[in-house]
This record gives sequence, C-alpha cells and structure tokens, in this order.
Amino acid sequence: MLQSEIEDFKATIAEISGVNTKKCMVCGKCSGTCPNYDEMEYHPHQFIQMVENGEVEKLLASKSIYKCLSCFACLERCPRQVEPVKVIEAVRQFVEGQRGPHHLDPVQVPEFLDEDMPQQAIVSAFRKYKR
Repeated sequence: MLQSEIEDFKATIAEISGVNTKKCMVCGKCSGTCPNYDEMEYHPHQFIQMVENGEVEKLLASKSIYKCLSCFACLERCPRQVEPVKVIEAVRQFVEGQRGPHHLDPVQVPEFLDEDMPQQAIVSAFRKYKR
C-alpha cells in the first residue's frame, strides 16, 4: 500500500471514529479488561497502534474486527479515554464499506446462525451491513 493510501486510511478512521490515536500510551489496560481477549488476534491497544503506525493491510485482513463485542469495557479502563472500541468499529465499517452496498441478503442469514447467537447480533448486522 502506498504511503498516501495509508494516510488516507488513517484520516478516514479518525473521521469515522472521532478518536485521536496519538493519545494512546500503550499501557494495555484496555486489552486487559477485554472480555473477548482470548478470541482476538489483535487486541484493543494493538488496534490503536496498528492504525497509528499505518499497519493497514494486516488490520483490514484480521478477523479480530468481528470479534470485538462493542461492550466499551476498554473505554472504561483507558486512562486517556482513547476509545479503542470506536477505532475497531470504524475499521469494521471501512472494511464493510469496501465490499459495497447490500452485501447481507436476508436469505444468507440462516447460514450464519448458531444456537448461541443473540437476536441483537442479527438486528445489528442488518443495521450495520445493509446500506
């Protein structure tokens, strides 16, 4: 990826999330409180640093953007109020935006369901991924 593309990505993530990634001091408190820590390839503090350092391609290909529960536990622990959850959500929106509009068809939903999935996840998927 070109440096100009990386800078555009960083600007887009900052615009979507409203988060200044430079505020992160990499203390890891956000990751330490994450209830889904064990399921994530990259943890909340790593997301912040990857955006800040321009490690875009690894981040965009990561399944961790879908493992975030958006519970805001990371925000509660952050001493600088960096809001990693908003950055993760912004990256997720960016990735899904690249896929184009209307890429979640109601007919596809049953193949993604399992017995542990809460109904809120289904509603949220339609709200976020059907534009």
